Amino acid sequence: QVQLVESGGGSVQAGGSLRLSCAASGYTYRRNYMGWFRQAPGKEREGVASIKTSSGRVDYADSVKGRFTISQDNTKNTVYLQMNSLKPEDTAVYYCAAALGVIIPLQPSAYTYWGQGTQVTVSS
Repeated sequence: QVQLVESGGGSVQAGGSLRLSCAASGYTYRRNYMGWFRQAPGKEREGVASIKTSSGRVDYADSVKGRFTISQDNTKNTVYLQMNSLKPEDTAVYYCAAALGVIIPLQPSAYTYWGQGTQVTVSS
């Protein structure tokens, strides 16, 4: 089992920044990929960013490229999502997730373990 706890959400104005954190515990060595996903009301959950824990390879959704940065600190078993130049359309609940095997990085169904989510609200 892998437990994930997100933090860092909140409310900001458009153009602002937030940094989300995801602390992993349990069988953390089994993580192959870590990802950030988001779900807005009435919409499907979508992949935002992912990182392969062993190599550091990152993938981003087109909608956040150049604005969001995913990173990891393996000494703390923590993954971060730095979000800059936030837009109202970034408003959603953001989830951290862990995948164990070889996957399509931004595919939500590929991830096994999920955090509880943290709300991000961007006002215009």
